Amino acid sequence: MIESRTADKFRWDVTARLNHKLMRGEKMAYKYIAEAWKKPDESYVEELMRQRLVEWRKQPAVVRIDKPTRLDRARALGYKAKQGFVVVRVRVRRGGLRKQRPRSGRRPKRMGVRKYKPAKSLRLIAEERAARKFPNLEVLNSYWVGEDGRYKWFEVIMVDPNHPAIKSDKDINWICQKQHKGRVFRGLTSAGKKVRGLRKKGRGAEKVRPSRKAARED
Repeated sequence: MIESRTADKFRWDVTARLNHKLMRGEKMAYKYIAEAWKKPDESYVEELMRQRLVEWRKQPAVVRIDKPTRLDRARALGYKAKQGFVVVRVRVRRGGLRKQRPRSGRRPKRMGVRKYKPAKSLRLIAEERAARKFPNLEVLNSYWVGEDGRYKWFEVIMVDPNHPAIKSDKDINWICQKQHKGRVFRGLTSAGKKVRGLRKKGRGAEKVRPSRKAARED
């Protein structure tokens, strides 16, 4: 009996050490991936993405993919390789909002050509397009994966709030609550909060809460 307990304890110790080494190796792998993506021009990412962008240009603007391109970033933002999680790659246009110059006469300040700023970031636009494509899913977060002279690509992490695997996961089942329905369209994702100026707190941020519009009305 004592020998069996000792053997079980030994087996448990070995398993725990192996799991620890595997987790450590996994973290190291994520570290190297993150370093390569931090400076893509100086790593293998540049050549790899040049080849991928050739294929991505031929694909639809919103396409579901099997796994994240940047696994480290996706995991950091809450992605898990389990049922209920969906990754969508979205292509959005680049460039400014300069308008066509009017043919009739105007004062330069009334031309309405320059100095037009978008109210949303391209990342938030990508999240909203993914949410419209998959209306039964909720947007968790997103990240940049590539760009060329004409387009930018973002990968959007989406969650199915009605899936049993999501409902039983204590780390993500908060998104199943009714107040999170359509969160991307109400500026509640990370990209939405950044556009709304909610990254800053305290002095200097008095007029961004509860919203800029509400602060102007006051």
